[in-house]
Amino acid sequence: MRIAFCCSHTKAAPWLDGFHRALPHASIAEWMPGDSQADYAVVWSPPQQFMDEQPGLKAIFNIGAGVDALMKLRLPPQARLVRIEDGGMAVQMAEYVCHALIRHFRELDCYEDDVRHGAWSYRKPRRRDECPVGIMGLGVLGERVAQAVNHFDFPVLGWSRTPKELPGVRCFAGEAQFDAFLRATRVLVCLLPLTPETREIMNAANLSRLLPGGYVINVARGAHLVDEDLIALLDSGHLAGATLDVFRTEPLPEKHPFWTHPKITVTPHTSARTLRDETIAQIAGKIRTLEAGEPVEGVVDLQRGY
Repeated sequence: MRIAFCCSHTKAAPWLDGFHRALPHASIAEWMPGDSQADYAVVWSPPQQFMDEQPGLKAIFNIGAGVDALMKLRLPPQARLVRIEDGGMAVQMAEYVCHALIRHFRELDCYEDDVRHGAWSYRKPRRRDECPVGIMGLGVLGERVAQAVNHFDFPVLGWSRTPKELPGVRCFAGEAQFDAFLRATRVLVCLLPLTPETREIMNAANLSRLLPGGYVINVARGAHLVDEDLIALLDSGHLAGATLDVFRTEPLPEKHPFWTHPKITVTPHTSARTLRDETIAQIAGKIRTLEAGEPVEGVVDLQRGY
């Protein structure tokens, strides 16, 4: 069994060492153009040349949660595309979202600004029941975030493409229930996969449906958001602020207005990083399962894009 490692902007050596330990009987090497055929591939932003030279792949494992970049490539016809279901990212995502939510809800950003200016200030406590948190996307990451937010006694709503039932979460599904979901939400968290249907889903029309004083947390993909629509709604006062970790162009361009907007907090796509050991263990386990002729979780539906 041969495994090709083709991950852009990633040091191969520690990954290869980890896979050698996890799958000692496999041949694992960093891909070079013209290499011999592999059975499995571990990838991140691979070139089209890699896919063209590997027509016999059985499965392609992406080391990040999102597979939208791979969907732009011509994939080997028989290869299954398998996403990482967690890889240590779910707990990081829950931490990040809860931090952004609580920082906004407790007005800690305002206190920070007051302290910088030497002001000893006080703000009236807010009521959690007036701050429903709506989570778009209830996959592995979305479920973990919903559980974490629920722990802090916020009302939690969730919206997904197909119906789901989660403890402590008021669930909505499909286009028919999207409007009701938005109108019941004050803090909107985006954890959707990026597909043609979800691209620019956070536009003026949809964001305007949030409860007054709404807040946006985007930890999915930059293309989910229409940048100028968010800024207009912040400037109008309908939205109170936003925490953004992902952007249409990364790194965020130097002159982009998100850098300096007083109601926007920017972080450099760091809400949830792939943890190498957890990811290697998950991929190795799935390869062993596939070699045994059994099905694995996380296979991407190429028609839906996730």
